[in-house]
Amino acid sequence: MRKSESPQQYWVAAGFAGLVAAASLFSVAQLLSVFFAVPAAPLNSMGSAFIDLTPVWLKDFVISIFGTNDKLVLKLSMALVVVIAAFLIGMLAQRSFTAAAGSVAVLGIGVAAAILSRTGASAGDLTPLVIGIITGLLVLKWLSTVARSVFATHESTFDTARTTTTRRQFVLFSSLTIVGSLLATGLSRYLSAARDLSIAARESLRLPAPKLKASPIPRNAQIEIAGMPQFLTPNTDFYRIDTALTVPQIDPARWSLKVHGMVEHEVTLSFAQLLEQELVESYLTLTCVSNPVGGDLVGNAKWLGYPLRLLLEQAVPLPGADMVLSTSSDGFTASTPLEVLTDHRMALLAVGMNGQPLPFEHGFPVRMVVPGLYGYVSATKWVVDLEVTRFADKVAYWSTRGWSEHGPIKLASRVDVPRNNATVAANNLALGGTAWAQTRGIAAVELSLDDGPWVKTELGDEVSVDTWRQWRYLWESAPAGQHSVKVRAIDTHGEIQSGDIASPAPNGASGWHQIHFTVR
Repeated sequence: MRKSESPQQYWVAAGFAGLVAAASLFSVAQLLSVFFAVPAAPLNSMGSAFIDLTPVWLKDFVISIFGTNDKLVLKLSMALVVVIAAFLIGMLAQRSFTAAAGSVAVLGIGVAAAILSRTGASAGDLTPLVIGIITGLLVLKWLSTVARSVFATHESTFDTARTTTTRRQFVLFSSLTIVGSLLATGLSRYLSAARDLSIAARESLRLPAPKLKASPIPRNAQIEIAGMPQFLTPNTDFYRIDTALTVPQIDPARWSLKVHGMVEHEVTLSFAQLLEQELVESYLTLTCVSNPVGGDLVGNAKWLGYPLRLLLEQAVPLPGADMVLSTSSDGFTASTPLEVLTDHRMALLAVGMNGQPLPFEHGFPVRMVVPGLYGYVSATKWVVDLEVTRFADKVAYWSTRGWSEHGPIKLASRVDVPRNNATVAANNLALGGTAWAQTRGIAAVELSLDDGPWVKTELGDEVSVDTWRQWRYLWESAPAGQHSVKVRAIDTHGEIQSGDIASPAPNGASGWHQIHFTVR
């Protein structure tokens, strides 16, 4: 090796060649995937497959730490893994290009398996990946050869002019490849948007007036304390927990829902036909089963949709059926007890959220919302299939991962004001929070200051038994120092919220929310 170059520079150049090759591989595959089915995009399918294989304990841990940023963390983690693998393969190519190519082939087989595991994927959808791998290997071969020429030239054969020219070729080709990769990635996004009419369709959609309008929200339903959440959660703030690494963008003109299985009549419904039904408005609080005690994976909205019981009446479920298996366009499934979709509650095939068409990330064009059940067994987004069946015959996505099949929401409450570990003023200290018991309603909320006796709070007006209810408590003579407050709710059936501590798995968290604060 030349005295002017160090071994470190040599191996850095080799690893960099691997990074450039990886960039060309994935950008080419991503660009070509636009012309194939959605699963053909390798990074998206890799992420989705990883989500499917993630153990429950790891999923809960990530959500508890990062909340709704879990997908961002996954993408950054994937990027880090790809960078490390590419760098190591680039270094390996300097010793043996055959070994490096074999490593890429092995990894490619894993990515191919992830693509084929996605709903709607076929062997043809591997074409972008194969072409991307070929492109990446060609780039790796050329850059590895140039890197070896630049950084591994022995002093006896040292040719300054030739080496300088080769170095420039390495830098120029690497730069052009990176720029080309960025352009290809941007072009793939542009073509995806141009091909997909869903964005324009949603922007131009005007929802029909409901046959049954929701009653106006009473003024006192909102507790007016600084820091309290809004009674209706804005769409942009509504929590999002699902298994879709990339949000599906479905053209409503191409959407349809099939109701089949243990029914007398199969029903197929288009989006236009759905909008022609007698739609209703309903306020409903949704809760994620992963929500910890006092967590924010809960939100309240006004939904517009068609009652699922009326749709199922058209299909006429057969005797013995006890479950509806709903399927999303991305392959996710949920098992919902048939009885909760056919009783008095307002379970909806929803098309609107807070007066607007559903946002893409919340299920546009159509999703399910069902009072009284955690979202993982009821709130299927981008729903395209309803199979009437039996729990004994079919299992859903999370049912195979250790979660309970029925998922009724537990009575819960939390302290929203003050925040945990906050410092507050002593004068007329106002505490506030929310409580929910969907389908039963909240009758009372009690709190305990510094582990003292339970005292009643003042409740905001009730809007519906299916929504949360806000509460407040005025502590007029709070002494300076460290304090704590814990809260519990009582539903309209007289049930008192359990203080037994349980983690979210397998059927929802329980326990009393407690926070600590300082009065100055």
